[in-house]
Amino acid sequence: MTALQPRPRVMSGMRPTGRLHIGHYFGVLTQWIEYCNSADAFFEIADLHAYTTGFSDPQAIRDARNEMVLDWLAAGVDPSRSTFYLQSAVPEISELQVLLSMITPVSWLERVPTYKGQIEALGGEIATYGFLGYPLLQLCDIAIFRGQEVPVGRDQVAHLEFAREVVRRFNYLYGEGQEVLVEPTAMVLEAAAEVPGTDGRKMSKSYNNTILLADDEETTTKKIRAMITDPQKIRRNDPGRPEVCSVFALWKLVKPQHVPLVERDCRSGALGCVQDKGDLAEALNAYLRPIRERRAAYAADPSQIEAIIAQGTARAREVAIETMADVRVAMRLV
Repeated sequence: MTALQPRPRVMSGMRPTGRLHIGHYFGVLTQWIEYCNSADAFFEIADLHAYTTGFSDPQAIRDARNEMVLDWLAAGVDPSRSTFYLQSAVPEISELQVLLSMITPVSWLERVPTYKGQIEALGGEIATYGFLGYPLLQLCDIAIFRGQEVPVGRDQVAHLEFAREVVRRFNYLYGEGQEVLVEPTAMVLEAAAEVPGTDGRKMSKSYNNTILLADDEETTTKKIRAMITDPQKIRRNDPGRPEVCSVFALWKLVKPQHVPLVERDCRSGALGCVQDKGDLAEALNAYLRPIRERRAAYAADPSQIEAIIAQGTARAREVAIETMADVRVAMRLV
């Protein structure tokens, strides 16, 4: 009899920003749901990361974390088949960051593409020691659990390459031919960039163009009806261009079997934008109804969420403690 292969360990996480939108759902959470069945999955509430840019409002970070986890649960991410954990409650992550910082050249951190770009976008006040070390802390989130696979957007691939370099250097310096830490492999999530917001740009809270999982049906309908469509389709009978329409892009996610009919009638002019938006709003509300029902059930008993986080964090610490024991031995700290 062939022995069962161990499930790959996958690590992913989110900064606590509160309620999630359908971009998070289609771009990330649907993948997380699959990992619950196919991998040994660790999902991080990355509250330490939130302090790199939100350090002036710690209460907002604290308040946002349970709202975010509530949406994970509502979406169907199963805490009994994965590990939800709070980053700041696993001190081994921070200890590993201190140790790896001793061997990480500053130039490696400065060349990460998002470093200068985010300072220009968000202002010089975020140019702190912690912000410079953000990619190293990301690595430690993965390395402490010996994560083998990391689902990322394309804009995070450079961070994973940096992570692999640091792990490689650690193993070279201290491993004596052994792989003490695991080089993580990036799994690029193409879908994360394909969810348009109500204004046609990528759905993002910073653009105020989101449809939240927690929105009620009336709010969702209003947002859909306000969406930007093909600017050249002025009247109902005008032929449309689905490829430039955000409403059409959402049809692909919400009800893909309906896409050929929408494309045909849009191009011919038989389908008007007002009707199309109404149809999409009805379909999206039907799609989200079970998610919203689960959300309401969990929200009725917040102690469930606290218990899930506490139990997952305890399991995460067990794994992290084992990793740090090996790291300390390798670095001759014990």
